[in-house]
Amino acid sequence: MSRLRGLATLAATGAAGTAKRPAPLQGVRVLELGQLIAGPFCGQLLAHFGADVIKVEPPGAGDPLRVWRELDTETDGGSPWFRSLNRNKRSIELDLRTESGRRVARRLAQSSDVLIENFKPGTLEKWAMGPDDLYGANPDLVFTRISGYGQTGPMSNVGGFAAVCEGFGGFRYVNGFPDADGKLAGAPVRPNLSIGDSLAGTNAALGTVLALLARGKMQGAGKGQRTGQTVDVAIYESILNMMEGVIPAYDRTGSIRGPSGAGVTGIVPTTAFKTRDEAKYVIIGGNNDSIYVRLMDKIGRGDLTGPGYANNKDRVARQQEIEQAIEAWTSKHTVDEVLAAMNEARVPCGPINSVKDIVENEHVIARGMVEDVPVRSKKVDKEWSIKMPGLSPVLEFGGRTRWAGPDLGEHTIEVLQNDLGLDAAEIQALRDEGVIGDAPSPS
Repeated sequence: MSRLRGLATLAATGAAGTAKRPAPLQGVRVLELGQLIAGPFCGQLLAHFGADVIKVEPPGAGDPLRVWRELDTETDGGSPWFRSLNRNKRSIELDLRTESGRRVARRLAQSSDVLIENFKPGTLEKWAMGPDDLYGANPDLVFTRISGYGQTGPMSNVGGFAAVCEGFGGFRYVNGFPDADGKLAGAPVRPNLSIGDSLAGTNAALGTVLALLARGKMQGAGKGQRTGQTVDVAIYESILNMMEGVIPAYDRTGSIRGPSGAGVTGIVPTTAFKTRDEAKYVIIGGNNDSIYVRLMDKIGRGDLTGPGYANNKDRVARQQEIEQAIEAWTSKHTVDEVLAAMNEARVPCGPINSVKDIVENEHVIARGMVEDVPVRSKKVDKEWSIKMPGLSPVLEFGGRTRWAGPDLGEHTIEVLQNDLGLDAAEIQALRDEGVIGDAPSPS
């Protein structure tokens, strides 16, 4: 049975006082079978808010993200991104391609509250580790599944990476610059991030917490009755969720939202404007009626206010004229001068920050959104620190970073010995089969 029936129990334990209030997900055990981004992003959020996340990685290489993108050649040669994305987790090596490895994973699932996976649909069923296989032993299990197109439907068995699903879900169609007809002029522009994966991970974390809350409301259910449920997250649907009003607008008016360059369709003025500083832009959002008047008065273009400019519909019809007037002013001033003037006029405005700007920004630092997290690696016998982004949302009594992403298999023996109760001989047998890596024998 699950170690904890619901979050309602957790909430009650914190009522005695704020000083000893537990983290929101303290006491919730999560078995993370995912790799790369979407599944681990979900696990990261749950771990940040107190869940005990056991991350399963294949022996030897581990999660491929360990060697993705920029590598830290001065320390362990690994990916700082991995250390950030997998903070607060325990890592165990386990070969799920073997029956012995799957047997261990099933035992871990029996004592877990949540299982996260982002394999191609059908993979866990092939391994006899799907919901129907696990609910018999643990009817309280929340089974969180992330895939490109979901667990059902004619495309469910199609592999879907974030880049592909961002196109399928409509996001890529509205990114880029328009041609004369408002359609894409050339290839769409990709934001240099895997947005679909992170959105799917966020939706998966939300779905997991909702399923735990629902489970808590069934605490009086009869013995053996299933209180857990499957959380089915599709990456393309996570993209579709953020597509605002494009579907209802198409349905009622036939309009097909296309790209809009640096601005946004149907809202004027709100776009990026160049400044006197080389290759530096600012974003000005002057689309509220009263804000627009303050903006135009500030730049000396009160002639572009009044009748014909009073509301957003009027301004959309005169978008080019308005934006050219604003940029004629911003291009004569530095970024700091523009920001100061807009702040004085109470007009929303901000710089387009690089990561260097963000890391050094006093507001970001004051909010705790850049953390300096120590890393202590036994494998290379070194200590260093990594700056990581803080995680949102910020709760008054919320989560925190307790440690950086662990070495591969750092907690294998601990989990097998302390959580599953395996003895030294059983652990050695798993090592001899290649099911786990060459972690030291338990003392």
